[in-house]
Amino acid sequence: MSIQVQQLNKHFNQYAALDNINLDFKDGELVALLGPSGCGKTTLLRIIAGLEQADTGRIVIRGEDASDLHVRERNVGFVFQHYALFRHMTVFENVAFGLRVKARRIRPNEAEIQRRVKELLDLVQLGHVASRFPTQLSGGQRQRVALARALAVQPKVLLLDEPFGALDAQVRKELRRWLRDLHDELHVTSLFVTHDQEEALEVADRVVLMNAGRVEQVGTPAEVYDHPATPFVHRFLGSVNLFHGRVSEQGLGIGDQTLSGHIPAHLLQGSAAVAYVRPHELELSPEGSGDGLSASVERLLPMGSRIRVELRGNGGLNGALFEAELPKEAVQFLKPGQTVRLSARQAQVYPDYEI
Repeated sequence: MSIQVQQLNKHFNQYAALDNINLDFKDGELVALLGPSGCGKTTLLRIIAGLEQADTGRIVIRGEDASDLHVRERNVGFVFQHYALFRHMTVFENVAFGLRVKARRIRPNEAEIQRRVKELLDLVQLGHVASRFPTQLSGGQRQRVALARALAVQPKVLLLDEPFGALDAQVRKELRRWLRDLHDELHVTSLFVTHDQEEALEVADRVVLMNAGRVEQVGTPAEVYDHPATPFVHRFLGSVNLFHGRVSEQGLGIGDQTLSGHIPAHLLQGSAAVAYVRPHELELSPEGSGDGLSASVERLLPMGSRIRVELRGNGGLNGALFEAELPKEAVQFLKPGQTVRLSARQAQVYPDYEI
């Protein structure tokens, strides 16, 4: 393993920022630490880097207990959200900085520094701006310079804290694709913090979902999205419709209606439960054409080849708002104000007290 986090705890006064965190990160993988603000993901990253100290627990990097090592001794590269470039230095000197401040016994000679910096700037496609200053660059270019500077010291681990958080949406999209390509070329073990679900699912090999200082689930992007382990993960990753009711033999009873589907064996008949259904898992049929929950169409919103349908629940659904996403050809019969039946191709059911 490249990094092992063992029984890590961190408190700020009475607040538990990290609560018994145990994680293993494999050599060469790109992992996203994902969760809402305040969940502990940046604190975890800073403890791995050596910028913060844990109350208890260990950080092991490449088999060595790094818990008491100074940040300079851990050989990690750190990229901050706001670049942290030296404004009075050129791009070339910013990237060379980490090499020039190494102890004399391990400092490369000037020819090696020149070669390595030029190689890195070419790698991040910025060789042509080597003589410019950070203020003469775009936000996306500055972040690539920051990444080149972190890589210059040949770190064992690369840590990125919201690396694209200060950039606009289009630049973010371009840079995260670029980061994935760069990682596939270098294979440096990399951890990046983000609260952007799309970013994590698109870029990472694995995703660590965090909430309130704890790990909710670890898995590939497909695993955490398609098979969420907890209600929090289901809610946090993408849109979801909630149906509150009680467990029945046919599914989830809501008033005198039923949302059919598989109910976990541990849920008792008559117990309060909630079904989670993603918009693309909802099916609509005309009123009177079959079973399902009654709802009224409020709006039809075109989304390219698909249509988002906003619906208002009738009867026991108490006017709740739901969303369905369907191919255009599947909604030819719909118009605002029409009553339809809702059913679910797939629903995940949890006890209602967990919500």
